[in-house]
Amino acid sequence: MTLIAFGINHNTAPVEVREAVAFAPEQMQQALESVRQNAKVREAAILSTCNRTEIYAELDGTDCVALLEWLAQFHQTDAARLTSCHYSYVGLEAARHMMKVASGLDSLVLGEPQILGQMKSAYAVANDAGSLGSQLHATFHKVFSIAKRVRSETAIGENPVSVAYAAVSLAQQIFSDLKKDTAMLIGAGETIELVARHLSQQGLKKIIVANRTLVNAVELAKQFDGEAILLADIPEHLHRADIVISSTASQLPILGKGAVEAALKKRRHKPMFMVDIAVPRDIEAQVAELSDVYLYTVDDLRDVIDENMRSREQAAKIAEEIIEEGVNSFAEDLRAQDAVATVKVFRQSMEELRDVELAKAQRLLQSGADPQEVLQQFARNLTNKIMHKPTQQLKKASIAGDYDLIASMHRLFELDIAGGENSAPRDIDKSENS
Repeated sequence: MTLIAFGINHNTAPVEVREAVAFAPEQMQQALESVRQNAKVREAAILSTCNRTEIYAELDGTDCVALLEWLAQFHQTDAARLTSCHYSYVGLEAARHMMKVASGLDSLVLGEPQILGQMKSAYAVANDAGSLGSQLHATFHKVFSIAKRVRSETAIGENPVSVAYAAVSLAQQIFSDLKKDTAMLIGAGETIELVARHLSQQGLKKIIVANRTLVNAVELAKQFDGEAILLADIPEHLHRADIVISSTASQLPILGKGAVEAALKKRRHKPMFMVDIAVPRDIEAQVAELSDVYLYTVDDLRDVIDENMRSREQAAKIAEEIIEEGVNSFAEDLRAQDAVATVKVFRQSMEELRDVELAKAQRLLQSGADPQEVLQQFARNLTNKIMHKPTQQLKKASIAGDYDLIASMHRLFELDIAGGENSAPRDIDKSENS
């Protein structure tokens, strides 16, 4: 059985390919059943996010062609489309890859925390579907353990490295409890959507989306149970906002000093936090002159992001060391499992020999044979049978010059040969030529 990590991600495939092989949550049960039947895998789990689709499996061999063909067939796409953009890892490399993914080292944004939860969800879904066996269970638990160490022993996920997240983090520094605050988001593009998502996750009380096109504002606002207004309505509602974050494509400022001053008067000069992510700027620079306004521009955020990225890169080096420790520990676990399997087979074979000789001894006792002689014969026969196969193999090893096997026998049984030597027999030919 071989551990395999197979998939595509943001580094190997464009978004149109990633979309083509993504799994919706409602497809997972069917997909896990299908991959085990059609790709002939013993165990399987599937991780599917916007940036990656990966299959973790236990195979009889190391050939991943069946997985590629199954993935293409399941999603009714051309297998050739995936040939140049897929990757596969085998054995310990597969375990190392899974640890990197779970720790955020393989993410589009270094150290992003969501991936660990997504991998845990993939494990839970596969477990519920009955597609996990002992090997993948053990692998996932080791992966989660290492990812937890990376999170707790490094700062890889502590500092924001996206403009949207940095803006929200600054807001949290100024407003300790966002559950009491209202945010006005100006624009309805991808960055503003990310800001809205981060704010919503922090439990923000209210979101107001202002946009040039009301339909787009409504569409975004309803995702977060918010309110939609037009840009022209901003002065009427601005006083309600504790937080203002703006990101539009406007060539002229949308929010001027006069409008902010009027809003502050209505707020009785309660502080306002503003972030202007737009280039050109949406908020007039003079707004920063107002004593009750904390105004940050995209350049202010970039300084924070660059510093945080450097911090994450340093943390990633420590994380790599933790992962290597995890891979080594995983390898030791696998070797221990091999030893347990070997001991189990060895014990079974010895017990079979014992039972055969014991049955013979019992028959002799029942026929009236002398018990002392029966015991001696039982011990003699059992010893001879236990010694037979090892003796034959040692003779063959000696003839073939396989002294490693003989030395292993010395270590295994702690043998003390004549003269107290515990090494392999001397290489006579080499000694004579020296």
